[in-house]
Amino acid sequence: MKATVSRLQANWVYGGALVGVCLLVLSPLLTAGWPLGERLVWLVLPVYMLHQLEEHDGDRFRLFVNATIGGGREALSVRDVFVINVFGVWGVMVVTLWLMRAVAPDWGLVGIYLVLVNAVLHFVQALVMRRVNPGLWTALVLFLPLGVWGLAEIGPGATPAAHTVSLAAVVVLHVAIVVNVRRRLARA
Repeated sequence: MKATVSRLQANWVYGGALVGVCLLVLSPLLTAGWPLGERLVWLVLPVYMLHQLEEHDGDRFRLFVNATIGGGREALSVRDVFVINVFGVWGVMVVTLWLMRAVAPDWGLVGIYLVLVNAVLHFVQALVMRRVNPGLWTALVLFLPLGVWGLAEIGPGATPAAHTVSLAAVVVLHVAIVVNVRRRLARA
């Protein structure tokens, strides 16, 4: 069982990319009758899975962070990357979609802010470091248009509290990653 878990942690991105393609192809069928804004939130999950392939193929992102931020030390482990992406992205999107469809469309803002914040962070990091980072291109080409369009569709009808809670939840997720990296580096 331990070997299976290790393989899942090391190779999750490839299964995710394949599932992402399947979800994209099934999207018209699965979201028939949904309002446009909710369809855009649905697309966050498969689009994110494709972004993750660019970002994590060949362990690219973890190695990049460990080299640039960690200075060669392990700032992110294979397990960290797995947990962040499977639970912090896929899991968050599953909960977001359920809440959006079962409780209120406003909950879809979590997914919209998830892609927008990630795109901004990729862009700012590229500017500050003056170099391309893993995931930059799909963040700019896929996340920004999807996020802006989704925000234009769902945002006007959502309450200020929904915007605040959704954005805060996404920021907390990203802060948790930074805290984990700093904790690991302090111990290294």
